[in-house]
Amino acid sequence: MRIALDAMGGDRAPEVVVRGAVEAAQELDEDVEILLVGQEACLQSELSKFPPIRGIAIVPASEIIEMADKAPAALLRKRSDSSIAVAMKLQKDGAAQAVISAGHTGAAVASSLLSLGRLAEVSRPAIASPLPTEKGLCVLLDAGANASCKPEWLFQFAVMGELYANHVLGIEKPKVGLLSIGEESSKGDPKTLKTHELLAADPNLNFIGNVEGRDIPQGTADVVVCDGFVGNVILKFAESMVGFLATSIREEVMSRWSRKLGAFLLKGAVEEIRKKLDYQEYGGAPLLGVDGVAIICHGNSSAKAIKNAIFVAQRMVRERVNDHIKEHLQRKNSASNE
Repeated sequence: MRIALDAMGGDRAPEVVVRGAVEAAQELDEDVEILLVGQEACLQSELSKFPPIRGIAIVPASEIIEMADKAPAALLRKRSDSSIAVAMKLQKDGAAQAVISAGHTGAAVASSLLSLGRLAEVSRPAIASPLPTEKGLCVLLDAGANASCKPEWLFQFAVMGELYANHVLGIEKPKVGLLSIGEESSKGDPKTLKTHELLAADPNLNFIGNVEGRDIPQGTADVVVCDGFVGNVILKFAESMVGFLATSIREEVMSRWSRKLGAFLLKGAVEEIRKKLDYQEYGGAPLLGVDGVAIICHGNSSAKAIKNAIFVAQRMVRERVNDHIKEHLQRKNSASNE
């Protein structure tokens, strides 16, 4: 198995990307190779900081799509030798089985669609973002690929999210919830009502009905379905709340010496909470629905986040998630045509 890494993508690339690759390579099986895609001299320089390690190779790419660049789809055509474009082409040509990027999200999504296309039964891909809850991880999708969605797309998101949660996160019979403004099936706009109808009609989905925003951190559902506009707002709000809570606690603790002592005694518990809320522990978010494996990482990803994203990509390939998605949607379409 080969996993291509957009080594020039991200706020802290290529340094942390290369470090994450090196850390992952030390733990991966011998049959897994990481391909660092980017400017060769730069990547050689970064790799020289580490002892020689098995399982890493460089694939040259001379151009970069920056985080601030606009119109990524048009740029991809102009910069065909950009690191993200070359990485996706490797997968298209069968030279890699997965691509990971912490670079421009729009470029990663556009490049995935241009190079890999969609699975035959999928109308639109969705970003499936892992969120920590009281009971473990929850998969939120769509987290930003589609600002506006049709009910049929949301149904497909539910199928893809459930299969990802089951095969990659190891959740038995994942509970699927539809994000709405109330738990009752009668609550929501026409799109939500129609989506509820589609989800409830599929006997192969463990659909628990509508869920509200407050249900997400409580872990009521393992998979939460919504359009990309709402999903991205939730994701960014959750990220900001983690920072807000950390800053508030730090300020209050430092305000009195007695609180500093208490914080020292609670250091272990605080560290466990920090790890639970830290997105870097969970790697990246897969772009489900493309005919391949594409993992999108936070632009400010650390080496740990990159390493964990590599493990996520490995599990997606080995668990044949895309095959399971196609099988489920084919069964659904066949039943609808009878």
